[in-house]
Amino acid sequence: MTLHVNAQAHELDLDHRVTLLDLLRERLGLTGAKKGCDHGQCGACTVLVDGRRANSCLLLAVAHDGAAITTVEGLADDGGDRLHPLQEAFLERDAFQCGYCTPGQLCSALGMLAEAAADPDGVDLTRTEIAERLSGNLCRCGAHPRMVDAVLDVIA
Repeated sequence: MTLHVNAQAHELDLDHRVTLLDLLRERLGLTGAKKGCDHGQCGACTVLVDGRRANSCLLLAVAHDGAAITTVEGLADDGGDRLHPLQEAFLERDAFQCGYCTPGQLCSALGMLAEAAADPDGVDLTRTEIAERLSGNLCRCGAHPRMVDAVLDVIA
């Protein structure tokens, strides 16, 4: 099978039981997506699959042959020399403490922005709406308000 991870094609021979999260971390060495609950409840493993946010711990890798996967490692521009504006905003707003959830939060926020942009009815991404849309990504440190601020900065 072939997966396009962070714009790089990977030809893979996989056991049908391997999750996308385990593939990313153990086979490809992309450890940004974290294994938190391993049940799709915490969001620490969130990545973008064909532009849509998804909990990679719940996805079987073989079911995504040909898919474009974006991890936090793939968000930076120019080969990683320039951070994505969302990453810059998270830094400027100090939108993390321990950092464990940050990769999943970033991918989820980016997916949320894409979802809102694609909505034909238009979405008013208010502070409340952003907080609700990011509620599937848990942060034990309580940095959610600063994450919402960072997203609002990017929208502005």
